[in-house]
Amino acid sequence: MLIAQLSDIHAAPDNLNLTRLDNALTWLTPLNPDVLVLSGDLIDNGWYEGYQRIAERLATFNCRIIILPGNADDRGAMRAVWGPSMWPEAPDNGPLHAVVDTPALRIIGLDSTLEGRAAGSVDAHLSWLSQQLNGACGRQTLLFLHHHVFESGIPTMDALMCQGRDALGVLLGAHPARPLAIATGHVHRPAAGMLAGIPAYICGSICPANPLWLGEAYVPEAGDLPALIVHRYAHDALASHFISVTAV
Repeated sequence: MLIAQLSDIHAAPDNLNLTRLDNALTWLTPLNPDVLVLSGDLIDNGWYEGYQRIAERLATFNCRIIILPGNADDRGAMRAVWGPSMWPEAPDNGPLHAVVDTPALRIIGLDSTLEGRAAGSVDAHLSWLSQQLNGACGRQTLLFLHHHVFESGIPTMDALMCQGRDALGVLLGAHPARPLAIATGHVHRPAAGMLAGIPAYICGSICPANPLWLGEAYVPEAGDLPALIVHRYAHDALASHFISVTAV
């Protein structure tokens, strides 16, 4: 089965990020993914109309969809567009967690956002996550959230990464349903790392990428194209493919 991941669209009326999204979706459509995950930061600068624009595009996909908020998003505005069908168990003013079950996989989306802050945290959600892992019933699991859980080396982004990741690693590393992988966004460039021995991935962004600035005087140019990940699960194994598509 195929699980496609898009992240960090940051749609706004003064940028071309919806066009970049269109190109990513056009590339993705013939693959016919089983599940599509949007891992946060759908809009920019409170442009709530962007949610409706994105929803219209996603309506063409005949697959299960998980949409997670990022630090640039507004939960209330997201609920107004997608409604309780997207987050059937989410309280009216609580986190927008989501779970999709397939015969082979339990796909868990965890809302790591903190109100009014760019950094994220899982501290308040570990009990919920433990319950979802307990409910895997022998299936493999994948975990998605917005904020990255390993250091990217980019100081400005690592200052805003996921808090509580040590406790997250303890929970996941010891659990019988430990995820095959953890997949996030937030950094605006692709990377791979680990947490508690579990592969962890940062999905590249639909919006223009951040440079690979590692804190030194030299700041490399960033000409990355819009990016996504296609996670393929088959024969009890996961392969994650980092994809770039045409910008405009």
